[in-house]
Amino acid sequence: MESYEWASVDDAPVRDVFPGIRLRPLWSGAVAKAYVLQMDAGSKWEGIDVHDPGPEEVFVVDGVFNDGERDYPAGSFIHAPAGSSHIPQSAAGCTLFLFYPEG
Repeated sequence: MESYEWASVDDAPVRDVFPGIRLRPLWSGAVAKAYVLQMDAGSKWEGIDVHDPGPEEVFVVDGVFNDGERDYPAGSFIHAPAGSSHIPQSAAGCTLFLFYPEG
C-alpha cells in the first residue's frame, strides 16, 4: 500500500506571481497539481487567467475572491472548465485552494 503524501502551507515554498499574489505548491502527481494561492487586499491578476489544458477547481478558504464578475465568499467552490478564463482579484484579500486535475 502506498503511503500518504502531505504538505504544510507554512512549509511550502512561496512564489510571487504578481504584486500581492503568492502561490504555494502543495502536491504534484503524474499530471494533477494542488496549490494554495494567497491574495492580499486590493490585489489583481495581471492579464487574463486562461484554464488550459484542463479545468481549475477552486475552494475559497478565507476572505472573498472575485473572478472579475462576481464575489465568492469563504466556503465557495468554483469549477472553471478547460478553456474558460477570468481575471482573479480580491478587494478584501483571500486564500484559495487550487486543484488542477489535468495539470
